[in-house]
Amino acid sequence: MRILIVEDERALCDAIARSLRNLAYSVDCCHDGQGALDLLDVEAFDLVVLDLNLPRIGGMTVLRELRKTDCETKVLILSARGEVSDKVAGLDAGANDYLTKPFHLDELAARIRSLTLRRFTQSDIVLTCGKLSFDTKARIASVD
Repeated sequence: MRILIVEDERALCDAIARSLRNLAYSVDCCHDGQGALDLLDVEAFDLVVLDLNLPRIGGMTVLRELRKTDCETKVLILSARGEVSDKVAGLDAGANDYLTKPFHLDELAARIRSLTLRRFTQSDIVLTCGKLSFDTKARIASVD
């Protein structure tokens, strides 16, 4: 399993990477948003651990850009932004989970296990039965 950690605090990034490598994950690190986008363009990852407060390009922009072309890669936001509005914005932008700092490495590892065990992705957002259709994203039902 390949994990990309995007965290500008190098000591924290190194600690997370070391912990995950001890759990037999393959881990790559980068320390800014542009580096993350560059790596995501050329490499395939199963999961991205993404900070929001990044230099060059912010984490939310990284997430939105990733979701334009990739709905399969799991994203776990790991951020000091702990307000409910921040969590809602991150999840609505396409994150699969949101963990606030400070955190415990055991909880991060458990969330990673949980995310990587889930394989369900709904590709069709419009359900149709005869003349009736329902857009699951917009939550709009229509006939004809």
